[in-house]
Amino acid sequence: MARECRNLHYSGQVQGVGFRWTACRIAGGYAVTGYVRNLPDGSVELMAEGEAAELDAFLGELRSAMGRHIRKETGQTCPVTNAFQAFGVRY
Repeated sequence: MARECRNLHYSGQVQGVGFRWTACRIAGGYAVTGYVRNLPDGSVELMAEGEAAELDAFLGELRSAMGRHIRKETGQTCPVTNAFQAFGVRY
């Protein structure tokens, strides 16, 4: 199967609630790579690469875990770079 890349932005009360830590913990259970980081406007950016089914499962579990903090989620697909070795936090 082909790899996909997804770039998502989450807004709401997503900083200071363990969002990045939770994303990294959940990502460890899936074959995904990329990063999560806080943005200056109070939102969180998540970039993830992997098989479509793995990305869907990872993002679904993240929504389930952090949904009460997410007011809005926007996303788009992007070109696969294969630049990520693992999933982690960027500062």
